[in-house]
Amino acid sequence: MAVRLPAHLEAGAIMRLADSQGGFATVLAKGERDAGTILIVTLCRGTDAVLYERMPQADGTRSYIAAKRQMIDLEQDFQDYLARRSQQDSDIWIIEVDIAHPERFIAGLNDLR
Repeated sequence: MAVRLPAHLEAGAIMRLADSQGGFATVLAKGERDAGTILIVTLCRGTDAVLYERMPQADGTRSYIAAKRQMIDLEQDFQDYLARRSQQDSDIWIIEVDIAHPERFIAGLNDLR
């Protein structure tokens, strides 16, 4: 079994990676310092929000996959979903990343495992 990086260190690394690629990241919900689950909301120029969550894969690894996409006319629905997730799990971290190539950013995170 692989050793897991504490959540606060992983969150900080995600934010620094976004900054190094010319993006901006902020913590929307700060969860449990060591073992909290991390969700990432990506945006491109403030639009097209996609929620990524790390999920187990067949090979035993855990990769970020798109779990929810914001619909253009249902922005509040997406925000309500994030609020519900935070209420259901007080240990959860939600990090918002606004970056030019969100899919490439997430692929880079998956390659780091």
